[in-house]
Amino acid sequence: MSKDLPQPQQSEEVDLGQLFKLIGNAFDKLFRFIESIFTKFFLAFVWLVFFVKKHILKLVIAGVVGVVLGVVLEKTSEPVYKSYITVKQNYDTGENLYNAISYYNDLVKQEDIGTLKEALGIKSDEAASISDFEIESVISENQKLKEFDDYLQTLDTSLAKTVVYKDFLKNLKDYSHQYQQITIKAKERKNFKTVFNKIISNIDSNTYFKREQTKDLSELKEQAAAISKSLIKSDTLLAVYQKAIVKSAESNNDFQAKITIDNKGNESSTKEFELYAKDLELRQDLVEIERKIANKEHIIEITSSKQDSGTIDDKEEFFGIWVSPKIYYALILTILTFIVLLGLNFVKFLERYKNRI
Repeated sequence: MSKDLPQPQQSEEVDLGQLFKLIGNAFDKLFRFIESIFTKFFLAFVWLVFFVKKHILKLVIAGVVGVVLGVVLEKTSEPVYKSYITVKQNYDTGENLYNAISYYNDLVKQEDIGTLKEALGIKSDEAASISDFEIESVISENQKLKEFDDYLQTLDTSLAKTVVYKDFLKNLKDYSHQYQQITIKAKERKNFKTVFNKIISNIDSNTYFKREQTKDLSELKEQAAAISKSLIKSDTLLAVYQKAIVKSAESNNDFQAKITIDNKGNESSTKEFELYAKDLELRQDLVEIERKIANKEHIIEITSSKQDSGTIDDKEEFFGIWVSPKIYYALILTILTFIVLLGLNFVKFLERYKNRI
């Protein structure tokens, strides 16, 4: 029986050897797979370089034609002017504002000059010259982070831990940001100011926002009046306390003057610095309320604007980058030529296997 005992150990050694061999083969296959991928990428890069080298003259010609086309269009096309304003929303007017801009754009696309003229309060020729309306939020990444932090402060601690910043941004609407930029493009440059003012006026005259403004202003003014009355009482109380201090000093008494104040049956002694602190707090509250009143006096207001006459819009957007028409058309024609040549080369490649099918 003792001779049979080592046999399981030999079996285990064999199993471990096979296991290590399998692991080694798996890593070997993985490295070969990664190597094959890099090899294919390298071969594709080499093929692309030789492909471009072969057709470099055609691509250069396409780029030159694009530059010439850009110059011709720039010289012969009617100039388009653009101007923009940045507005501050003191109420939740964003959705209404975006809908209004979308509506004006639809009228422009439909060439409904009559309705656009009435909506903006401008002449027919001025309405006909407008080619586009745009609106976008004006907000930095730091401001987004601040909004996210402010939002978390409104949530319960346990719930706030489950909120992710990316999800917050995904659910955040562009029109909800306080600052928005409105851009107008037109073939004439004399009516920008009138149109901008009319857009703001249309939002300001909204019945719902007017009612909300009236309620807010009424509430804030009542708060300001109440604080003003409290300040008068605080000043009176402080004056009385100061007189008591003076009399105490004149009589050379070695005690601290105290004033008992009746507050709903509860008596408490108030020191001079406490009165000053309370007075300062009330004045700070009054300043904040007056600032809120000033903000609420306008439902939406213009904070900055481009020149009223606008500037020439001579740039084209290419993958998020604004470039001149010459560069834009040169890039477009070069890329199109490259795609066509690539397609023709692919067709030739397929024809090689035509007879094998």
